[in-house]
Amino acid sequence: QVQLVESGGGLVQAGASLRLSCAASTRTFSPSHMGWFRQAPGKEREFVAAIRWSSGSTYYTDSVKGRFIISRDNADNTVYLQMNSLKPEDTAVYYCAAAQFWSWTVFTTTSYNYWGQGTQVTVSS
Repeated sequence: QVQLVESGGGLVQAGASLRLSCAASTRTFSPSHMGWFRQAPGKEREFVAAIRWSSGSTYYTDSVKGRFIISRDNADNTVYLQMNSLKPEDTAVYYCAAAQFWSWTVFTTTSYNYWGQGTQVTVSS
């Protein structure tokens, strides 16, 4: 069983930056793609960004394009989410996810097999 361990959340002011990290517990695990989702109170979990492990191709939801950057370290099986110019509406619990098999629907939760425990990101105005 693959475990995903997230870190890097916190409380920041609007305009600040944060970097989230997510490491897979098993180094032999080779994901097809990994992604970040977020869930605000009273709302459904929504797609933020994803990266295809082999090619490094990236995908973003419109609201974070130009502000967030997803990247990966293949050697350490770690995915990062650099979040810049944070806004209060970015406040949510952020979840890391990993998929065994490729799917063009990287923006859906059903595309992923493994999930992290979530890390809180709070942006004050």
